Amino acid sequence: MSERQVWVVWGGIFTDTSFTVLEPGTEELHGPYPDEATANRAWQDHMRRKVDIATHRLFVMLAKPPTKA
Repeated sequence: MSERQVWVVWGGIFTDTSFTVLEPGTEELHGPYPDEATANRAWQDHMRRKVDIATHRLFVMLAKPPTKA
């Protein structure tokens, strides 16, 4: 049986174009989405809304559940 995949879109407005530190209060988390294609469509929609902010970045990510001990 294959495991169910959960996709999310995460990011925000970063302090500079190194995209390593988020500005406080700008973090975004969208989802979960059932597949990568749906997450990519959501990514495109959310990125389009802040296209004029050079330090705004969102990333499509596969969420992995924690492993059981």
